[in-house]
Amino acid sequence: MLEQVPDDVVGALKKAKHVVALTGAGVSAESGVPTFRDAMKGLWAKYNPMKLATPEAFERDPEMVSRWYDQRRQDCALVKPNPGHYALARMENSLLERGGAFSLLTQNVDRLHQQAGSRNVVELHGSILEWRCMKCGMKREERGGAFKEYPPRCECGGMRRPDVVWFGEQLLEEAIAAAERALVRCDLFFSIGTSAVVQPSASFIHVARGHGAKTVEINSESTPISGIVDWSIVGKSGEILPELVEKAFKANPKSQQESEQYSR
Repeated sequence: MLEQVPDDVVGALKKAKHVVALTGAGVSAESGVPTFRDAMKGLWAKYNPMKLATPEAFERDPEMVSRWYDQRRQDCALVKPNPGHYALARMENSLLERGGAFSLLTQNVDRLHQQAGSRNVVELHGSILEWRCMKCGMKREERGGAFKEYPPRCECGGMRRPDVVWFGEQLLEEAIAAAERALVRCDLFFSIGTSAVVQPSASFIHVARGHGAKTVEINSESTPISGIVDWSIVGKSGEILPELVEKAFKANPKSQQESEQYSR
């Protein structure tokens, strides 16, 4: 295997006491989850996702918007975590075992991190698997087949919507607060599979750096932060993260169970 991780990054992870990892669409894309802009296919190809993912669009045509999001929900349910997801879960476990801390901030809405075993996950943009009633506020995770009606209805009779952050909406205060608490305490920050342009997540690296953290970017291509991080590694997170975890913690890069799950 071609080694892609610099020894300095391995050393930084070995010494780190509190690690924060920010993950974006590139991590899920390696599992086969289409990125937001790539998700328009088939009958949906003629639609602009920027015009579907808004409160105004749902108010205007709740059936169409909920049908599109339900299709995305079902697509997400068919994929499995990839080696990068599992490596982050092992990183968390290894840090906790030695008395450290780990915080995973994700822009992804598919819950593949939790499926891989990550525990301290902050969902910055919500989850497409949870649907929230707009009348009573009740949330429920949905992992079955297609809804029987669009938009789906709550027991109270209210319309249910995907519990994701739409354009024009603010991120949940508790998610931002949890992210900020982690960022000011961390001594090592990873930006993984994200374009580093979507706010407020794009500013996280600056917060971490401002409090003295070392910074690492892992991405398939250069981004606006590539020139300011301490280390920028170009490549797939599903290849780089297992190598990093194996070297830093002497952890098995992929267990038999993970191999079986990812190959299904």
